[in-house]
Amino acid sequence: MDMPLEQLGQNIAHALPGAVREARIALGELTVEIEPGEVARVLKTLRDEFEFKVLIDLCGVDWPSRARRFDVVYHLLSLTKNARVRVKLETDEETAVPSVVGIFPAANWFERETFDMYGIAFSDHPDLRRLLTDYGFSGYPLRKDFPLTGYVELRYDDDLKRVVYQPVQLVQEFREFDFMNPWEGARYILPGDEKAK
Repeated sequence: MDMPLEQLGQNIAHALPGAVREARIALGELTVEIEPGEVARVLKTLRDEFEFKVLIDLCGVDWPSRARRFDVVYHLLSLTKNARVRVKLETDEETAVPSVVGIFPAANWFERETFDMYGIAFSDHPDLRRLLTDYGFSGYPLRKDFPLTGYVELRYDDDLKRVVYQPVQLVQEFREFDFMNPWEGARYILPGDEKAK
């Protein structure tokens, strides 16, 4: 890349007055935080003037303790500059984010998935309906307050030769993650090791 990330962030902020809240570098990546209503203008400017032509990803993040609990995050790639930029905005459960399908057609299913998993609405989306869950599904599975039990799941039953609804059943109630280094070995007997004496 011919331009340092700090300079790129300053140039983006200068080109978009009133739209960029902050441009910062973290872990070698440029993150640009923007005003929610300005997302279409920001992404169009990044595409046309800064050559970020590829929308790699669009996703949501849930922060339930905040008033505006959701982040919508866009990851863009410039092949000519060999650079990436992350664009973030904050929104709440009631405020719809402007759709960017007209700027990046690849955003279509990304926005549908974000709506389906988090309940974040996108205004002016051509076909905003559930993508990964059943059409009658209640709730948004990637929200931090989504309950793990009490819902139904859809599956095909080979015996009945039809689709059936049944209550969600978790295979295990509790799982302990110790995050140990696999090269050190466990400080306890792993299941099945008691037989190998």
